[in-house]
Amino acid sequence: MIDYNPRNWWKFIFYFHKADTFRKLLPAMMGLAAYTATFAYLENNILHYSPIKNPLTIHSLVGFVLSLLLVFRTNTAYDRWWEGRKIWGSFTNNSRNFALKLATLLPEKHPSRETFRILIGNYVHTVKDHLRGRVNLEHLEFTEKYNREYYKDFKHIPNRIARAIYTEIYQLHSEGMFNAELLLSLNNELSSFTDNLGACERIKNTPIPVSYNIFIKKIIFIYVFTMPFTAVLEFKFWSIPIVTLVFYAFAGIEIMAEEIEEPFGTDANDLGLDSIVKNIKGNLAEIL
Repeated sequence: MIDYNPRNWWKFIFYFHKADTFRKLLPAMMGLAAYTATFAYLENNILHYSPIKNPLTIHSLVGFVLSLLLVFRTNTAYDRWWEGRKIWGSFTNNSRNFALKLATLLPEKHPSRETFRILIGNYVHTVKDHLRGRVNLEHLEFTEKYNREYYKDFKHIPNRIARAIYTEIYQLHSEGMFNAELLLSLNNELSSFTDNLGACERIKNTPIPVSYNIFIKKIIFIYVFTMPFTAVLEFKFWSIPIVTLVFYAFAGIEIMAEEIEEPFGTDANDLGLDSIVKNIKGNLAEIL
C-alpha cells in the first residue's frame, strides 16, 4: 500500500508508479490512437463517407449506460477493500484486548505471557501469509512446546496456532488460574480471531461473478473500437486524442476495480498488511 498526501494535487498529476493505470494502458492507448488515425486518414482523404446525422448520439447513450455499470463495479470493489480493512482493524483491536486481559490475569513473570505473545503474533502473521497463498514457517517464532514439528504437515497453519492458543487457555483454567467467568470473557476474543479469518477468506475466495466481469470488458471494447466510426465524422483528426482519452477513462476505472477487489495481496493499492501485522506485534510486546 502506498502512503501519500491526498492534498498534493500537482504531485499526483505528474506522478507515475508501477501500479499507475496510465503506465499499464499506454501500449493499448498507442494502438488505439494508431487505429483511429488510420480510420481518420481514410475517411478524410479517401472515403468521404458521412451519411449519418448526429453521429455521436448512439455512443453518448451507450456511454451513459456504461458509466453506470462502471460506477457499480468500482463501488462493489471498494466495498470489498473497505470490508477487508475493517476486518484487519478488528484483528488489531481483538489482539490488544486479549493481550490486556492476559497481562492483567497472569503474574508478571509467568512463562505463559511470552508464549501468548509469540502465538498471537504468529497467528496474525500466518493469517496474512495464508491470504496471500504462501505460509512460510521461517517467519514464525518457536517455543519449546510449539516448535517447527508442531506445525509440520499442516496445511492451514492459522488453525493450528488457534488450537495452540485454546490449549494454553484451557490448561491455565485447569490449573486454577482462570475461573469459568474469566474463561468465558477470554473466549470472545478467541472466537473473533477465527471469525475474522473466515471473513477474509470469504472475500478472497468469492470474486466478482465472471459473467459480469466479461460483460463490462466486452462493452468497453465494443464501445471504444466503434467510436472512431462516428467520432471521425464529427471531429476529424481531433478524434485521435478524444477516443484515446475516453478509452483511458473507462479502461482505467475497470483496472482500478480489479486491483482493489482482492485487497490482501502485495499490489500498490492493496491493504498494508505488513505494517498492520508489525503494529500488532509491537503492541503485544509492550503489553505482555
